[in-house]
Amino acid sequence: MAPPGSRLVDSDGRLDEEYVQDAFHSYLKSSLTQARAEHLLDVEILSGAEGDLMITGPALCLYFAALRSTTNPPSVPLPRSNNPSAPRHNLSLTNCPVVFIPFLRLWSECVPAIQNLKSEYQHDLARVICGLDPLTQPALPVLGRLAADLRAISIEISQRRSFQDRYANDLQAAIDVGEPGGGSGSLRVKASFVPPPMYTPSPTTPTFPEKVPPSPQPPRSPRLLPPSAYSPSHTPSASASSLFLPRTPTIATSASPAIEIIRETLYAALADVLASTPSLKRLLKSDPPRAYFGSVALAILSVASTMVTADGAVIGVRGVPLTLAECPAPLRPLMREFAAIGRDAAQIEEEDTIEAIRLVQEDSEVPAPRLERARLLLERGAGHDIPEGGDNGRRSTEGRAVAFANRVNSLALAMTRLPQFRERQNDVFKVLASVGPS
Repeated sequence: MAPPGSRLVDSDGRLDEEYVQDAFHSYLKSSLTQARAEHLLDVEILSGAEGDLMITGPALCLYFAALRSTTNPPSVPLPRSNNPSAPRHNLSLTNCPVVFIPFLRLWSECVPAIQNLKSEYQHDLARVICGLDPLTQPALPVLGRLAADLRAISIEISQRRSFQDRYANDLQAAIDVGEPGGGSGSLRVKASFVPPPMYTPSPTTPTFPEKVPPSPQPPRSPRLLPPSAYSPSHTPSASASSLFLPRTPTIATSASPAIEIIRETLYAALADVLASTPSLKRLLKSDPPRAYFGSVALAILSVASTMVTADGAVIGVRGVPLTLAECPAPLRPLMREFAAIGRDAAQIEEEDTIEAIRLVQEDSEVPAPRLERARLLLERGAGHDIPEGGDNGRRSTEGRAVAFANRVNSLALAMTRLPQFRERQNDVFKVLASVGPS
């Protein structure tokens, strides 16, 4: 039962979600400051607006929290609230707000492995989280898995509006430490991070006069179509594409800007994703931004796996091709990553097929393919697959499926922050809400 008069703990013994968020941002400021002191991040990175900074910062906070944890099972000592008479709490699985339980469970699994590392390997883990090469060679394979898990949790955190609205202040606090005058002078370096616009569902239900319902589809495996299906003739289903035609009659012609071709291709694929993923369809009603992000990530993986040619061109909606050379310079890094994800998906599938054949010949159990595991991570989020009792050996030492899912999610974060995606976001929410089974 909650202590009398306490607003930090509910009737079920769960800590208040806002209290946990406040504690996280307090630790995030100190973690970013410590990362700067250890030369993992510098002022230029902290003041920049790169999408990966949204992932790196929270992942470092989780890393430092793992080093500080002193309990078994792991927990996080939270700072006192503004009420001096209130007791101090440790965040654990027994009192964690329900929405954060999958993240805390995955983090708790990482803590013993992080604490058991030698100090030089712990520092290397922080470097890997920041995208830097480890100093100690050969590198420990487990560092990749731990970094991938922490970054996976961070990706989930970075999608929350409460995080986005406060992250610029966290970055600014880390920038100001050590600056002349505490960073208050006229030459103060300022964090340029700006949260994306917030989606507010329309109070009215829109109508779409020419909407064509998705055609019946047979049950399909969570695995994607093989990347060998690259073909200029392969486009999203007619039913998916037609959902957007009444809203944009001149969609993605050969004269369209590059970003419009990419955007409309992904948006057409979103309808197919939702029609075949009932859990995201249901999530649209309870958590629209999370459902939208998960759908975009799955659409990126689908398009990269089936509609990117060997030379890196994207075959867009209506068969309109887009090559790297046709992209404006600012978009080329995104296009290169798009193509790289497609190539890696093909390689992962080939490797898994070879491994499955070997295991069958040895009469051994064949694990779920990595692409299937990555897809489920994109759909359900970090920590979804960890049972209450622990890991049960669900992942490889290197955490390759998690790392691959993180790459797709990172690209989704970068693309959904583009103004051209934001301007159509509300319309797309409305359309997607009417797609697929309930």
